[in-house]
Order: sequence, then structure tokens, then C-alpha cells
Amino acid sequence: MDIDDFMLTCPSKKFLGIECLGCGAQRAIVLVFEGKFYEAFQMYPAVYTLLLFLLTLGLSFIDKKRKYSNILMIMVVINLIIMIIGYIYKHY
Repeated sequence: MDIDDFMLTCPSKKFLGIECLGCGAQRAIVLVFEGKFYEAFQMYPAVYTLLLFLLTLGLSFIDKKRKYSNILMIMVVINLIIMIIGYIYKHY
């Protein structure tokens, strides 16, 4: 069984033929777990900020004593900036 069998299809790429800002994220996360850190970054430059965001989001559900909303919003903005810059670099 191949990992590609479990990957979600991007609706934007499938129906419009245009990659979205998230295209490559799934494969990049798989590459990180395989230990291919440079390849993961090349595939999707925002992979590390995305993983940090997801870790912090998960922590916010576990640790109810602290308020994570401000840090999560900052991380969203940083991640979006990296995603946009990576998208522009990749396609233009």
C-alpha cells in the first residue's frame, strides 16, 4: 500500500487545474516524518510553521489554563505570509 492512496485530492487542482496555497502540505508532512527535512521544505516552505501551529493548537485543547488565541493568530499570519511567498516563488 502506498501513502498516495491516503492523500486528499486538492479540489482546486482537480477541477480548475490550479494549485492552491495548501498544495504540497500533505506530502511535505510525510517527508518530515520520513526524515527528509530539506525535501519537505522544498515541497512546501510553510511545513514547519504549519506543524508548529498544529502542535500549539493541540496544546491549547489540552492546557485550558492558558490562553493561546493571541499566539495562534500570530502563527496564522506568519504561516500565511510564508505560504504566499512560497506560492509566488514556486509559480513565478
